[in-house]
Amino acid sequence: MNVNFKMLPEAVVCVRPSTKQETLECVARTFADVYGIDQHEVLEGLEEREHLGSTGFGRGIAIPHARSRQIRRPTSVLLRLESPVDFNAADRMPVDIVFGLLSPENAGATHLHALAAISRIARDEATHEAMSATSDPEALFSLLNNHLEVDAA
Repeated sequence: MNVNFKMLPEAVVCVRPSTKQETLECVARTFADVYGIDQHEVLEGLEEREHLGSTGFGRGIAIPHARSRQIRRPTSVLLRLESPVDFNAADRMPVDIVFGLLSPENAGATHLHALAAISRIARDEATHEAMSATSDPEALFSLLNNHLEVDAA
């Protein structure tokens, strides 16, 4: 799964935050738990980005993202929320699928390519429906892995 960003199977989790802030905290904690990245740095970066405008992508998906000195390539986590959370998305739909993305500080175009890869996944109707229909982390990771392998071909 080395197409545009790194994601490990254990980076796909199901959680039950009740607010946007708790969701960002879950994203930061998942980066810390799975990749050993400083949770406070991640949360601070996500909050700074969120202050610029909501990363609510639409259709129940959010893509909070930030930069980090602690990584060398774009790295991602996926949270499947057990209950939708208001993310101030442009379409006003609450979010239940959250892709967290961290990129190196000077990633430039690499960061944009990773965001584009995630947005392609989010826009794909069949993938979106399958992601919305399951809360099993293994199934979600497999779905993403298959999508990215097809995307790379």
